[in-house]
Amino acid sequence: MEQRQLEEQFNDVISRLQSKQLFQSDWDKASFAVFFIFIGMVLLLVVLVLVRCLCCCCCDDSQPRRHKVGIDNLALEP
Repeated sequence: MEQRQLEEQFNDVISRLQSKQLFQSDWDKASFAVFFIFIGMVLLLVVLVLVRCLCCCCCDDSQPRRHKVGIDNLALEP
């Protein structure tokens, strides 16, 4: 049963490629757009992470990057 469904899907894809009509409905176009927007966002996040990692590695200063903000809670001291 699965083999037949697989063959039908494969034949459907091949017939769409041969007819050069990949998008048969508006839903096909919308799903294609959503898929590529998702892939684009993932690639953008990967690039941002790489830039952040490379920037941290080459700009390694002896100065601390974060400054302490606020006051110490002395009630927690023993």
